[in-house]
This record gives sequence, C-alpha cells and structure tokens, in this order.
Amino acid sequence: MVVAEATYRVTREFPPDERWGLVSQMRRAAVSIGSNIAEGCGRSTNPQFVAFLQIAMGSASELEYQARLSLRLNLSSGELLNDLITKITSAKGMLGKLTATQRG
Repeated sequence: MVVAEATYRVTREFPPDERWGLVSQMRRAAVSIGSNIAEGCGRSTNPQFVAFLQIAMGSASELEYQARLSLRLNLSSGELLNDLITKITSAKGMLGKLTATQRG
C-alpha cells in the first residue's frame, strides 16, 4: 500500500495531458502489486501464491520504469519521484525474498 499511496501522491502533480497516459498506467501498476499479493494469499497452494507474487514483481518493475521515465521527463517533483523509486526498489526486494521463501 505504501507504493500505491506514493504513486497516487506523485501522479497528482503530473500535467493534465498525462491523465490518460502515464498517470493511468502508473496507478494501475501500483494497485496491481498489492492486489496480486492479496489474491495469491487467497489461493490454496504455494505454487499459485508464487505465480501471483511473480505477477506482482512484474507490475513493480513496470512501475519502476514508468517512474524513472517520469523523472527523466520532469513530470513531477524529482524528490517525490526519487522517493517513489526507493519505495518500489524496497518492495521488489521484499517480493523477491518472499518468493524465494515460498519456493522452498
């Protein structure tokens, strides 16, 4: 949720012409991270859980790219975007560790 909250805060500052572009893409990717973790938790087997963790990792990687692109395009505060990138990197590390422990 930390990543999704930060994404919403950052994208509020984007120019209006990005509303249906990067704003929409980034918000969907951010929400997808937590949603896939939650859905995976509700599955009955570890392999299913791991599959959803991998989807969450893909969404986190997508969001990281979009945040870095937004930084290069100066679409929002550099400080906010760098903070978001740090949060995404941390989340990816936690996802990687969780995935490794679930695989056994």
